[in-house]
Amino acid sequence: MPASALLAHDLVRTLGTRRVLDGVSLTAAPGHRIGLIGENGTGKTTLLRLLAGADEPDAGTVVRPANIGILHQEVPFSPDATVSDVVDDALREARDDLAALDRLTAALAVTPTDELLAEYGERLDRAQETDAWDADRRAGIVLAGLDLAGIALDRPLGTLSGGQRGRLALAALLIRRPSALLLDEPTNHLDDGAAAFLEEQLRALPGVVVLASHDRAFLDAVCTDLIDLDPAVDGPTRYGGNYTAYQEQKRAERERWQRRYEEEQDELAELRRAVAVTAHRVAPGRPRRDNEKMGYDYKGGRVQSQISRRVRNAARRLEELEQSQVRKPPEPLRFQAGAVASTAAADGLLVSLREIRVPGRLALDHLDVPVTDRLVVTGPNGSGKSTLLAVLAGRLAAAGRVNRRRGLKVGLLTQDTTFERPDHTARQIYERAVGVERADLVPLASLGLVAPRDLGRPVGELSVGQRRRLALAMLVADPPELLLLDEPTNHLSPRLCDELEDALGTGPGAVVVASHDRWLRARWPGRQLHLSGGRLVEEPQRDNGEQR
Repeated sequence: MPASALLAHDLVRTLGTRRVLDGVSLTAAPGHRIGLIGENGTGKTTLLRLLAGADEPDAGTVVRPANIGILHQEVPFSPDATVSDVVDDALREARDDLAALDRLTAALAVTPTDELLAEYGERLDRAQETDAWDADRRAGIVLAGLDLAGIALDRPLGTLSGGQRGRLALAALLIRRPSALLLDEPTNHLDDGAAAFLEEQLRALPGVVVLASHDRAFLDAVCTDLIDLDPAVDGPTRYGGNYTAYQEQKRAERERWQRRYEEEQDELAELRRAVAVTAHRVAPGRPRRDNEKMGYDYKGGRVQSQISRRVRNAARRLEELEQSQVRKPPEPLRFQAGAVASTAAADGLLVSLREIRVPGRLALDHLDVPVTDRLVVTGPNGSGKSTLLAVLAGRLAAAGRVNRRRGLKVGLLTQDTTFERPDHTARQIYERAVGVERADLVPLASLGLVAPRDLGRPVGELSVGQRRRLALAMLVADPPELLLLDEPTNHLSPRLCDELEDALGTGPGAVVVASHDRWLRARWPGRQLHLSGGRLVEEPQRDNGEQR
């Protein structure tokens, strides 16, 4: 493999008492863009840190290029540093290489030694790999593409928002162009235009890219390979192609795994029956029936020997299969409560809004939500999407007219999920929310949204994603007539996002979703409205039959 390849072999990493990675290997040659996918906690971030050298594995090896870059969630500079400091640092290597080439060119003109020629060749290779001659122009393009061009270069980092600092950290890596680029959720804080710009930049890179992302549209547009860290028969599996190709391969693989498991279980049952029944027939001391006595002396010994041999063979095969049988495929994370929203009425409106005003947050002329509506609301950050959901839910007072059907049952999934009793377990919170009777009818574990190991943990110890899953489970288990979801695919794995989409697209009741998720929006089966400047503009409805 070339020196700029990234190689990992048999990596093992244990955090606390849990083995997060167990024998993971990866080969990434220049030009390959590998996506890491899987449920939260499967080790995506841990693997990136091991690849970058930020952490050391408990076992296994990593061979990495000398010039490697990893995306930090925060820019590794003090709050007093300026945007210019970050950009200059990103350009430092390119400028050093160009200055060195100028110096070596002058030296070679005077004394052309082998040592100088070797150093010149090394610098030239690196400058070509990072496109050093175009670095300053590239910096301007990257800052503009990530919506940072309007920020003054002398502005201190401490005055930037979290999203701006995250985009600046990403910009610094794209300007620098390391041989291997490691990205953890790089599309966080990016709007559609910036995400599309990032996709274009990554596809043009000559080096290695390894990224962890929940963004299915991003995975589909960028990746040449995907590594699924979720449980599988043979451990983490590498799939060639983008996310669309992965979906098809994963579906076929899961069917093969299930079929193999069922066939082995059928064979085990047959072997156990054969061994038990046949062994009973040839058991020592079993009295022979009358119709067996006449010919027993003639052929009984031979038949007895044949049956005994079959019993031994069956018992041997049974022992082998019991030791080597494939384990049962884990139940996929899916919704098993039937519908995500309950039946309201045959027709009419659930909520009607007119001349709604929330000072500084929302100015909306009108919106009607019919009983079976499927509505996704888009818009830039700060356009009022979350505020609109809160008004629809009746959790936020607003000037204007709000007509809500009498007795309407509404469920709202907010972006910030908190619980009054962080010391209570996930199971206790769930039972209290839906009632003991409903919890018995639809157990929390059956929904696949909370891992069995987390059911007895205090919710205060759960991650943001785990708490959102619990909140979503409570809505699914006791479906409302109007289901409101604010960025529901945040913190969910791509596979669970697919299952959530399927659940939202069918069944009775109305669903209103506020989302930046490009994959969800491209396949949405209902209305799409764009919120901007206090107006909801309806976008053309897509033909989703072909896309699904």
